Amino acid sequence: MSSQVLLIRPGATLYDEQNRVQGILDIPLSDQGRTEVLQLAERLAARNDQAPLSALYCGPGESVVRTAEVVGKALGLRPKRIEDLRNLDQGLWQGLQIEEIRRRNVRLFRQWIDDPRTIRPPQGETIEEAMERIQGAFRPLFRRHPDEAFGLVAGEPIGRLIAGYLKRVPRLQLDEFLPCCGYERIEVHADLLGGPSSP
Repeated sequence: MSSQVLLIRPGATLYDEQNRVQGILDIPLSDQGRTEVLQLAERLAARNDQAPLSALYCGPGESVVRTAEVVGKALGLRPKRIEDLRNLDQGLWQGLQIEEIRRRNVRLFRQWIDDPRTIRPPQGETIEEAMERIQGAFRPLFRRHPDEAFGLVAGEPIGRLIAGYLKRVPRLQLDEFLPCCGYERIEVHADLLGGPSSP
């Protein structure tokens, strides 16, 4: 067995429902989000016997922490918070609807869609800066959980960056909005664990 990460997206917030950039703003779960999280926790508890998790981690932020608490209760795990897995800081774009950003910054928005690594939102952080945080946060987790599966609740788009890092996917797509409150089980790429790389 190799290390696995169960990457869990939190339930919806009002910003998700309004198609707004949330970034590091601390927005609570909406009514819909709370319902989604309860349903997700039931699904994960029903499958936990087949591939139990050894631990559960989460980034900061109301919707992420609350999702982790509900899921953790269902799985018998107490979530541990990791500050470096906070969401991507999107600066002055936070709180704006995607359509507003597109209208105000046509060229910049197009570049963000085509190659988000080349963009720093006004007063925000770059993808590379966020990736450094992610790598630093995961190193001790891999050492702590060799050949184990552990869970991680992370908001979007940091969740997408984490998935790309774990799978070693070079291209990032931030223009597709993933449904809230989903999860995926990711087999950690061998070279992240110090093993031989896959071809």
